[in-house]
Amino acid sequence: MEDAEREICPKGTIDRSVTPSVAFGKGSRPRDFKKANTMQTIEFYYDFSSPNAYIAHKLLPGIAARTGAKLIYKPFLLGGVFKTTNNAPPLVAFREVAGKVDYMRVEMARFLERFEVPLKFNPYFPVNTVNLMRGAVYAQGKHWETAYIDRLFDAMWIEGRNLADSGVVDEVLNDVEVPQNNFNNATQDAGIKSQLAEVTQNAVNRGCFGSPTMFVGTEMFFGKDSLSDLEWRLGTQSP
Repeated sequence: MEDAEREICPKGTIDRSVTPSVAFGKGSRPRDFKKANTMQTIEFYYDFSSPNAYIAHKLLPGIAARTGAKLIYKPFLLGGVFKTTNNAPPLVAFREVAGKVDYMRVEMARFLERFEVPLKFNPYFPVNTVNLMRGAVYAQGKHWETAYIDRLFDAMWIEGRNLADSGVVDEVLNDVEVPQNNFNNATQDAGIKSQLAEVTQNAVNRGCFGSPTMFVGTEMFFGKDSLSDLEWRLGTQSP
């Protein structure tokens, strides 16, 4: 499984550090969302282990800004979702389909280039992110939540850090205002564990089978390729 999963991303780096500037929509041109309903929300189910969730994380803030929607991050366990739904990573599911894996590599590289998203495949993949996702639950509502999410996604998918090593995680989190003792205690807290499991199960109950998964109201959008549809949907909402 690991060998097949490794093929999901090009092994090189798309060396761009600029903020993605290409808007989704017809012809990739920015659209006028002045009439959009600012009360709309985007619920984003994510796990740091997913390169496609990382890509969505880089692009969703721009969509939220253009549409006036509120972006809500919902940490869950992707492995738990796979197990519960009897799902598997696409490159495992399609590894016997001639040409499919090669095309998925091409498609990924093209998407990264088009939307100027830097990504370097993590040499330690797959990485156990259970404690990181518990930390994300603990971070919710705190002033450093966004910094925590940004830092760990970048450490995983730009810097290629070994986030299964607690010492490396401590070093990475030194860059943000995360109280280390409280964070370490939270990752072992029964309440935090229960909350993460509950969010994961609720995601499955809503129809989630992988990551990234987004919801606008009750409407589900799956995968990075659905981001243009999500932005379009937000544009059709009006007060």
